[in-house]
Amino acid sequence: MAASSQTEITPVRFGVVVFPGSNCDADSYHAVSTFAGAEPRYLWHKDTHLDGLDCVILPGGFSYGDYLRCGAIARFSPIMKAVRRFAEDGGLVIGICNGFQILLEAGMLPGAMLQNRGLKFICKLVNLRVESNRTPFTGAYETGQVIRLPVAHHEGNYYIGEAGMRELEENNQIIVRYCDEDGAITPKANPNGSLANIAGICNRERNVFGVMPHPERVCDEIIGGADGRGVFESIIGAVAGAGEQADPSSLRSSG
Repeated sequence: MAASSQTEITPVRFGVVVFPGSNCDADSYHAVSTFAGAEPRYLWHKDTHLDGLDCVILPGGFSYGDYLRCGAIARFSPIMKAVRRFAEDGGLVIGICNGFQILLEAGMLPGAMLQNRGLKFICKLVNLRVESNRTPFTGAYETGQVIRLPVAHHEGNYYIGEAGMRELEENNQIIVRYCDEDGAITPKANPNGSLANIAGICNRERNVFGVMPHPERVCDEIIGGADGRGVFESIIGAVAGAGEQADPSSLRSSG
């Protein structure tokens, strides 16, 4: 009997963590499900095993009501020990908005979040400049490319001390910055007062990424844009063996 001419493709498996108060878990799940070759599943905050996963998503929302500080209580959830071990073993972890805050509180990324300049909740589309596409999360973009994603936060004002800032710059860990439509990094383009217009950073090993804007909310033109698809295309491409430079055309929508 002749062998099949079609090679079975192992799906890239995403785990979407659900904390009490998460409200973007369904958005993240849906965004992943629109990609051929991707398979999402929910993870409860009390889970302690991440078997068979390729990428963990810490979604946006108000984990534990954001009491004390944003992400401060979620950092102690049982699943976070597993997420830390997963990252230490090379697994990919992305924290979006509240998920970014949790990664900071857990010490998986450096720095902290302060209240927005002006002390108001911000919900709008912003421009971002991709500072590096040499990560598994941004390989589908071009370095210097301007993309448009929504923000929705009250504490997105990123801060880090001088020594920490030098390390971020020296190690090329600043991955996206707030910019104007032409890509200029200006104070006016900064929606929340974030130091150096920082919107997203990665760890030194480049497998943990925190980003304040929401890529999962702009994955379909019918709801206002698809600039966020590149984040998920990058992850799928990297895990599937395409390396950091994923080919967006190879990842057809399944929905």
